[in-house]
Amino acid sequence: MTGPHRTQLIMARSWPVRGIGLIVLLLLLLAGLPSVRGQGQSDRRPITEDLFKSLELRNIGPAIMGGRIDDFAVVESDPRIIYVATASGGVWKTTNGGVTWEPIFDNEAVSSIGDITVAPSNPNIVWVGTGEPNNRQSSSWGNGVYKSLDGGKTWQHMGLSDTHHIGRIVIDPTNPDVVYVAALGRLWGPNRERGLFKTTDGGKTWTCVLFLNEDTGVVDVAMDPQSPNILYAAAYQRRRTAYGFNGGGPHSGLYKSVDGGATWRKLTRGLPTGDTGRIGLDIYRRDPRIVYAIIENKNGGVFRSEDRGETWTKMSDVNPRPSYYSQIRIDPNNDQRIWVMGAPMYYSEDGGRTFRTNWVTRIHGDFHAMWINPANSDHIVLGSDGGIHISYDRGRTWDFINTLPLGQFYEICYDMRTPYYVYGGLQDNGSWMGPSRTLYTVGITNEDWIRIGGGDGFYVQVDPTDHNILYVESQNGNITRLHMNTGERRIIRPEPKPSQPRYRFDWNSPILISPHDPKTIYFGGNRLFISRDRGETWTETEDLTTQPDRDKMPIMGVIPGPDTLSRHDGVETYGQITTISESPLRPGILWVGTDDGNVQVSRDGGRTWENVVGNIPGVPKNTYVSRVVASRSGEGVAYVTFDGHRSNDFTPYVFMTTDFGKTWKSLRSNLPDGHTINVIREHPRNPNLLFVGTEFGLFVSFDRGGRWIRLKNNLPTVPVDDIQIHPRENDLILGTHGRSIFILDDITPLEQLSQNVLDSDLYVFDIRPATMYRLYNHKGNTGHKFFIAPNPPYGAIIHYYLKTPPGEKEEVTITILDREGRVVRELRGPKEAGINRVTWDLRHESPVRAEAEPSAGPFGAPQGPFVLPGEYTVRVSVGHRQMSKTVRVHEDPRIQVSEDELRAHREAWHRVGRLYATADAARRRIVELRNRVNEWVESLKRQPNVPQSVQAAVAALLKELDELRDQFVARPRPLGFAGPDLPGTPRPIVGRLAQLYSAIGSFTARPTPRQAEMIEELTQELTQHVGRLNRLIEETIPNLNRQLREGNIPHLNPGERILVPR
Repeated sequence: MTGPHRTQLIMARSWPVRGIGLIVLLLLLLAGLPSVRGQGQSDRRPITEDLFKSLELRNIGPAIMGGRIDDFAVVESDPRIIYVATASGGVWKTTNGGVTWEPIFDNEAVSSIGDITVAPSNPNIVWVGTGEPNNRQSSSWGNGVYKSLDGGKTWQHMGLSDTHHIGRIVIDPTNPDVVYVAALGRLWGPNRERGLFKTTDGGKTWTCVLFLNEDTGVVDVAMDPQSPNILYAAAYQRRRTAYGFNGGGPHSGLYKSVDGGATWRKLTRGLPTGDTGRIGLDIYRRDPRIVYAIIENKNGGVFRSEDRGETWTKMSDVNPRPSYYSQIRIDPNNDQRIWVMGAPMYYSEDGGRTFRTNWVTRIHGDFHAMWINPANSDHIVLGSDGGIHISYDRGRTWDFINTLPLGQFYEICYDMRTPYYVYGGLQDNGSWMGPSRTLYTVGITNEDWIRIGGGDGFYVQVDPTDHNILYVESQNGNITRLHMNTGERRIIRPEPKPSQPRYRFDWNSPILISPHDPKTIYFGGNRLFISRDRGETWTETEDLTTQPDRDKMPIMGVIPGPDTLSRHDGVETYGQITTISESPLRPGILWVGTDDGNVQVSRDGGRTWENVVGNIPGVPKNTYVSRVVASRSGEGVAYVTFDGHRSNDFTPYVFMTTDFGKTWKSLRSNLPDGHTINVIREHPRNPNLLFVGTEFGLFVSFDRGGRWIRLKNNLPTVPVDDIQIHPRENDLILGTHGRSIFILDDITPLEQLSQNVLDSDLYVFDIRPATMYRLYNHKGNTGHKFFIAPNPPYGAIIHYYLKTPPGEKEEVTITILDREGRVVRELRGPKEAGINRVTWDLRHESPVRAEAEPSAGPFGAPQGPFVLPGEYTVRVSVGHRQMSKTVRVHEDPRIQVSEDELRAHREAWHRVGRLYATADAARRRIVELRNRVNEWVESLKRQPNVPQSVQAAVAALLKELDELRDQFVARPRPLGFAGPDLPGTPRPIVGRLAQLYSAIGSFTARPTPRQAEMIEELTQELTQHVGRLNRLIEETIPNLNRQLREGNIPHLNPGERILVPR
C-alpha cells in the first residue's frame, strides 16, 4: 500500500472522532511520519538479479522436432566435431558425431546465428556471424561477429554490430587472421553497415571492401580454395515491412575480386539481367574453375561456370522460394552431383540439368544448411526447419537428431489437470502438447509429447472445463476444434458470404476462450469474430484495423507489383488483429491490437469500439501491436506492448492504462534499447509483479514497471515469445522461439517479495501444497542419444530469504514438524544471501546411513517412509532467528485407500524401518568391535609372556564376532561367482530387513499376511542376535578388559547395549 492510500485510510477512519483537537493532533502526527514512498526511496534495498540466482528454470523440451538450422561448421580433420548455427537457438557443438550436444553460445547478447566457420588452419578458431539471412517475418537479428580461440568455450565480440544479418564468413586457408564477412544489413530498413567486410588482423579492425547502397548487402561469399585472393560475392537488395516484402532490385548481382577484395567486377556474361534477388554460391573443391550459382530473377535458376565465373551457362530453372533458401552445394568429389535446398531437396546427377525431389525422404523439409564430407561424399549433415539430419549413404537414409530442444514456439497455454500439460504452436512444426512433469523417475521425454496440429503452429486454447477440447490454429487463420478423446477435428474458420469481401487473418491469428464462459470463443481477423457455441457459429464486429491498401504502400521506394521478386513472401494479407484480451473482472470488456497499429477497446461485448492508440504517447503510427492484456486489478486497467522492429524501430514499448485507454503511462523505465517486446504478463494475484518477454530474454518488475530486472539464471539468450503463469501451481511458463519451453517452478518468492521481506534478516515464503507422487522408471537404460527433460523438484519446495549470509559456524536448519510438534525431518539449507531453495521429499529420515548398507550396492541407502497426508510446519532457523510456515501434503491421487489402511501401512513401514535401523546399528557395532579386536591381536603379538588364557579369550571373542557378523553381513562371493548361495550359507538379517522394508514401502496397503508374519519372525530373530551381541558388550569384553589391563594393553570400549524395538 502506497503512502497516500495509507494516509487516506487513516483519515477516513479518524473522521468521526470528537473534538477538533484530536483531529489536529492526528494530522500533526501524520505530517511527522515519513511516507512509505519517501522511505522507500531512501532506504529501499536494491533488487538485483543475484537475489534470485538459486531459482533455476527447467527446459521441458520438446526435442521431438527441431527448429530452423542455418549452417554447419565441421572440423574436416575430425568430422565428429560439428558446430550448428541455429536461427534463434544459439550455437551447439558435438564432439562425438551427434550422440551428445552442448549449447556453447547461451550467454552472448543474441541468439540468431547466420553462419559459423572453423579456420582451416586451426580448428580451435571459430567465427560466428549473428542474425540469420533467411528473411522471414519471424527472423531474429544479430549484433555482428564473434570469435572463439578455444573451440567455442569462450567468445569475444569482434564488431560489425549494426550488420544485423550475416550470410557467410570465409577464412583464408593458411592465415586465420584474414576473414571475410558477408553482411546483409538490416532486414526492415536501410543502414550503412552492410556489404562485404574484411579483416587482416583477426577482427581488430574491419574494412568494407564491397558496398553498394543502404538497401543492398552481401548474402554470400565464396573463396577459391586454391587462390584465396579470388572471391565471389553475391550482393542482395531486399526489404521486409510489416505489410510485405520486396526481394530484389537493380543493385543485386554477382561480383568477383582477384585481389582479395581490393577491386571488384560485376559478372554478367550468361547471367540474367534486370532486377535480381538472392544468390547462392558454391565452388567445386577439386577444380575451382567450376563455380555454381543459384540466382533469383525472372529468368533465374541454376547457373554453371567453368572458367572461374567469366562466363555462365544456365543449367535449369530450379530455384525454390529463393528469398528463404538459395543454397546450392556441389559434391566435393563429383561436380555432376548438385544439391539445391528447398521445401523438398532437389538432387541432380547431371550437373544441374535435371533434378529429382524424391531422393531425400522421411525427414522434415525446408532445407537451409548442408555439409558434405570431402573425404567421403556419402557422409552428409543436413539442416532444415525441423532440425539436424545425418546420412551415411548419400541421403538415402537419415538419422534425425531429436535430442536438441530447438523448438521455435510462438504461443503457449496450459490446462488445469494434475499434473498440468503445456500446449503451443511452433514455426513450421505444427502444434504440440506435453506434460509439465511426468510420473516417471526419468523425467519428460519426446514420447510424452503429442502432436495436435500441423503447418506453422500458433495459438492453442484449452477448454478449462474439459481438457479434451482444444482450439488449434495454423498459419493465416486456419482454426480447428480438436476433440482429443476421439481424434476428430472440426474446421471452424469463419467464412464470408459470397456477397462479402474475404476476411483477412494474420500469420499468427489469436484465439481466446472467454474467462467467463468456456463456450465463448474470440478469434481475430480484420474483424473480431465471436462464437457463443464453441465455434459452430460466429458473429463479427466491424473492421477494427486501419483498413490499409498495401497495393499503394511502397517498399524501398517501389510499389510491389506482379514482377516484384518474392513479392510479399510470407505476408498473405495486412491489416488484421494480432492480440485479444477480455477483462477477467467483467464479461464484455474487450481489447484488441492490430498489425497496423490500432488498439481498440469495447465495453459492450464488441458492439461498439473505441480506438485509443492516439492516446498512447511516443509510439510511431502503424506500429505492430504485439500484446494487449486486461488486468485483474481493475476493469479499466490494461497493458499494451508494441513491437516496432517491423518498422526498423527497436525501441521497447510497453504501456498501462487505468481508465479504459483514455490515458497511458509508459512502463519502459530501464528496459534496454534493442529489446523489442513480444509479450507482457501480469501475475494473477499480485498486479505489481509483471513479466515481459523480449527478443533476447525475460525481464521482471516488482513495482508495476517502475524498474525492470533481467531474470536470466540458466535461461539462455533467446526470444521469449509468450509467457504464462499457472494460477494453481504458480509456475512461470516461457514459450521461447528457439529453445522450446522453460518453466520456473513456484514463483511464490517473486509474488511475495516486498520491502518488508527485504528488510528481514530471515523470511520464509508460503509453501505450495505438495503431492507424494509414486514415480517409477519405465525406460531402463536408454544410451546417451536420448532426450530427457527434468521433472520439477520432488516434494515441498521451501524458499527462504537471507538478508546476509550467516556466520561460518552458523547453519541454516529446516525442521519439519507434524501437528503434535514432533520432528519429522531435519534438513540443512544453503546460506547464500538472497532467496534460497530447499526441497523436502515428503519423507521421514532414512532408517540407515547411505554408507551403512553394503547390500544396497551402488544405489545407496533406502529412502525414509512417506509421511501421512496432512498439514506440517516448516521451521527455518539460523542462529537465534527462526520463522515457520505450514505446508499441506497430499497423497498421490491415484492411490485410493482408507485412512485406516493408510495408517496401517505407514505404521508397518516405520516398524520395519526401526528394526532395519537396529540391525544396521548392530552390524556397524560388530564390524567396529571386530576391527578393534584384530588390533588387540596385533598388540598381543608384540607383548612377551601373554598368558595362554588371555590369548584363548581373545580368540574366542573374535570367533564369536565372526559368527555374529555372518548373521548381519553377507559374505563376499568368490571372484566370478554369480550363482545362488551355497547350502548352509547364512542369510544376513540386514539384507532381509532391507528387502522387507522395500516391499512394504513399494505398495500402499496393509502388509500381506506373510509380510506381517515376517515382521514378527525377524523381530524375534533380531532380538536373539542382538541379545548375543549385548552379552559380549556387557560381560565378555569388560571381563577381558580387566585381564588385559594387567598386561598394560589398551582396553576396548564396547559401547552401550543395543535395544530392539517392538
